[in-house]
Amino acid sequence: SGQKVCYGAFKHWCYKLAYFQDLSRRVGFQEARQACEIDGGALLSLESEAEQQLIENMLQNLTKSGSGVSDGDFWIGLWRSGDGLATSSACPDLYQWADGSTSPFRNWYTDEPSCGSEACVVMYHQPTANPGLGGPYLYQWNDDRCNMKH
Repeated sequence: SGQKVCYGAFKHWCYKLAYFQDLSRRVGFQEARQACEIDGGALLSLESEAEQQLIENMLQNLTKSGSGVSDGDFWIGLWRSGDGLATSSACPDLYQWADGSTSPFRNWYTDEPSCGSEACVVMYHQPTANPGLGGPYLYQWNDDRCNMKH
């Protein structure tokens, strides 16, 4: 389930946020990717600071709406396939957008991506967490294990 919102200003005309308070309904990266594709879309590729800001505003509106949205990160369509160079300095360059976008825009949290076994990317949404070195865990990106449930 999720609310679909459409704009005309970006390459992606419509966006759909899917948030599940019920932890048992949260899914791994590939499941999220498939759900988007079955729905006729794709996991989100964020291609500019303006688009990032749009999504942040959508999440803020969702939180304000009193819909019970609390801590829970959101999968985005950025991931790294294979692990040949996962621990090298080249690792950040290995991330690619699942929909084929070539946008170089990134919004990593401080010290991310950490690479290693973490190859799929979430947008942080942890309003109740104490801030870390990079500030609050809100809207920046973090690589996570692909089988984690978000």
